[in-house]
Amino acid sequence: MARGTTAVQRIRRQAGEAIFLRVAGPEGPRNRERIHCAPGARWFAPGRPVRQVHGDASMFVGGLAALLLQSLHPVAMAAVAAHSGYRGDPWGRLQRTSTFLAVTTFGTSGDAERAVARVREVHARVRGRTAEGVPYRADDPELLTWVHVAEAYCFLRAHQRYGRQPLDSAGRDAYLADTARVARALGADRPPENEHELALRLAEYRPSLRPTAASRDTARFLLTDPPLPGAARLPYTLLAVAAVDLLPPWARSAVATGSAGAAAAARIPPPVAHAGGHAVTRTIRWALPPAPRPAHPAE
Repeated sequence: MARGTTAVQRIRRQAGEAIFLRVAGPEGPRNRERIHCAPGARWFAPGRPVRQVHGDASMFVGGLAALLLQSLHPVAMAAVAAHSGYRGDPWGRLQRTSTFLAVTTFGTSGDAERAVARVREVHARVRGRTAEGVPYRADDPELLTWVHVAEAYCFLRAHQRYGRQPLDSAGRDAYLADTARVARALGADRPPENEHELALRLAEYRPSLRPTAASRDTARFLLTDPPLPGAARLPYTLLAVAAVDLLPPWARSAVATGSAGAAAAARIPPPVAHAGGHAVTRTIRWALPPAPRPAHPAE
């Protein structure tokens, strides 16, 4: 029995380390210690809904769904395709994004402010034109708000379906109010602070959203050709199917035009997609170690 327990513990540790390395990068352990344990005031106190949502394994489904939904905005997608390097360095982009989310959610106020300042500095340098000649800039409040709306919708929806403790109505509104603080700091315009506002903002963007060559390429990359070893393919497929199922029906149909893999994912019956999503999020939750407990409580 002891040998079996030790083997299970070893598998759990190795799986957790592999997942964490992919998501957080080689500096992940040191960043994690600083984010959670450095003394000082935080933007969000312990117990706030944003901490509950962003600290849950459901974010793996929500994050992938958000990328697919964001890609349907032609101007935003043109900027991502030209400047983000998501194809050449997909893991690096994931690691930078996950670190930003962790710092602004759990880190000290000073670290959160510096993280936001760095992102705004990068955004200020990103300029270009779409293939149709439409000019864009990454610090455009309309584009920043779209990115935030897509993330808020997908993160919250994923948490309600796959999170350990889904939020009640008041908690969902509080989550959106929490995330709106970060969005405003980044330069977003009127980020939604409750579910009613979120639905309205998503509807406002709906006429501008459509599949493009760039969004189809993104769907193929994320759903058909992800840069993963063979052993990770099956759990990633479950994750991808759950992410596609999480999208609004119109977005699911648009994403399905991207590749045979995307179309197949969109055809999976919801009960099957949900079962796979629960299986993979529970496995990730089991494998990942809990966040370190700070020696000094947040002020």
